[in-house]
Amino acid sequence: MDQLSNHPLYRRHNIDSAMNSLWDFYKSNFLVLFLTSLTMSLAIQYGSTLINIQDLQSTTDPLLLLEKVKDFIVPLLLLSIVSLLFSVILQYYIIYKPLDPEINIFAAVIKSIRYYIPYLIITVLLAFFGSIAIVLGIFALIVGAFFAALYVMTLFLFILPVMMVEGSDILRTISRTFSLAHKNFWSNIGWVAVFFIIMIVISVIFSAIIMIPFSGSFLKTLTDPEAAAEVVNYTSNPIFILLSALISALTMPLMPILACILYFHGRATEDIQDQIREESKTDTDRVKVEDLYAKPYADDHPDNPDSKNLSK
Repeated sequence: MDQLSNHPLYRRHNIDSAMNSLWDFYKSNFLVLFLTSLTMSLAIQYGSTLINIQDLQSTTDPLLLLEKVKDFIVPLLLLSIVSLLFSVILQYYIIYKPLDPEINIFAAVIKSIRYYIPYLIITVLLAFFGSIAIVLGIFALIVGAFFAALYVMTLFLFILPVMMVEGSDILRTISRTFSLAHKNFWSNIGWVAVFFIIMIVISVIFSAIIMIPFSGSFLKTLTDPEAAAEVVNYTSNPIFILLSALISALTMPLMPILACILYFHGRATEDIQDQIREESKTDTDRVKVEDLYAKPYADDHPDNPDSKNLSK
């Protein structure tokens, strides 16, 4: 833990320090994080062109639509696998680069591979658990479904930091993920909610900028179905792919940084509590000055040694 405590994100945070730490870390490591995210974004954007969204939109028969969706399952799975792989690499780099100057993005690729399969297994389990939680949340109206999704996302953010710092044992990772997520439950949920609100706002702004060259106006794509359909035609355009990848690369590193902040906040809280308990235990076991001297007794007290000597 002595080495871990040297990490710039390791501390007990409040909402202000969490967001400031996220921004400071992002700025100081921007180039590597951006280029890595850009590589991932280009791969995903190009892979997404294999899915013909326009063909799905033009299909009105539910059975035929279901058949076409089945054809896209394999490309979607491949995109998810690639996305998770890059997430593992980024998370390892963010955790260990500040602790070891010899770590670079290429070393992170090699060293992070061993966490990929356990992470994939836990992600599948969490997706199953999250689906059930969201369905149950629907019965509590939209608020319940939103809270369930937020809770699952908070758990998801803890998985990789726990695994990479404390070991890749799947059962222990799951146990520690729930433990740390619940230890500062409301602050964790609140920070994740604030983060995603900010990300939604940023995404809407950037989406508006991207669509201007293709539709002339972002609002036009929202109000004019023909303009929105026309934008779909440009998704395979190399310029559109490049612009989308650039925008995604700017925001993609923020999530693993937030995951580290949540984890280190939980660990710092645990370490401070352990230190307080240890100091309390030490104070209890410490010999006090008054214990070195005999307790004073009254003259007529039966245990007073002086009164016993006089009686003799």
